[in-house]
Amino acid sequence: MERDPAPADSAASVRGVIQTGVALVGDSSDIARARRLAAGFLTRVRAEHGLPVSQRAMDLTQLVVSELVTNARKYAPGPVLLDLRVCGDTVAVVVWDSDPVLPVARAADTGRVGQHGLEIVMAVAQGFEARREPVGKRITARIALADEPSDAVAGRRPL
Repeated sequence: MERDPAPADSAASVRGVIQTGVALVGDSSDIARARRLAAGFLTRVRAEHGLPVSQRAMDLTQLVVSELVTNARKYAPGPVLLDLRVCGDTVAVVVWDSDPVLPVARAADTGRVGQHGLEIVMAVAQGFEARREPVGKRITARIALADEPSDAVAGRRPL
């Protein structure tokens, strides 16, 4: 995987893909840091690249980042890599961790307390993939940047 050559708090365009990333090393502030990175990244995508990023996309991306990073921190030893990439009309949230066990969404259970993170991610994402890597696994969730396809086509910026 090609890493973003820019600092973790800036968006870079490499071969037409706008991306940023960060390595998280187990600090208690990882989840908040990851959410801030996602919000700042999408804010810059909107301001610097003129792409429509709805408030819904901003909120859902931070939610997905929070859930995936939380799961990685909870279940995998070692570092976690977070990459954010704008590809077309979606933002891909990519989280790598060292545990090769792929996550499995549990059946819906309104009585269960906790362990709903993967269910939430799969419910709000336009695409979801979990795959093993030579070391660990990579989880990718895609979130639409615009609320409606017509927002992106017309170039409008949803509120």
